Amino acid sequence: MVETERFETKLEEGIGRVQDGAGGLFGDPELQLKGKVRIACAKSRQYCTEAGDTVRDLTADQPLLALAVASVIGFLAALLWSRR
Repeated sequence: MVETERFETKLEEGIGRVQDGAGGLFGDPELQLKGKVRIACAKSRQYCTEAGDTVRDLTADQPLLALAVASVIGFLAALLWSRR
């Protein structure tokens, strides 16, 4: 499943690069902008997937640390919520 996501992300990035290049070649700024947006979306999807994988690995390797971090985040969120 992870390999499928990586393939789809690279495919989206490639399509974006083709759109960007075609927009520059034909002088179509709208197509060029669509290509740049597609590239940015593909890169952000890749970074989010990598971050999720990292968090999952750290949680599996050090569950007590993950529990402590989640507790601190929950406590801080409760403090912010109660001040409203």
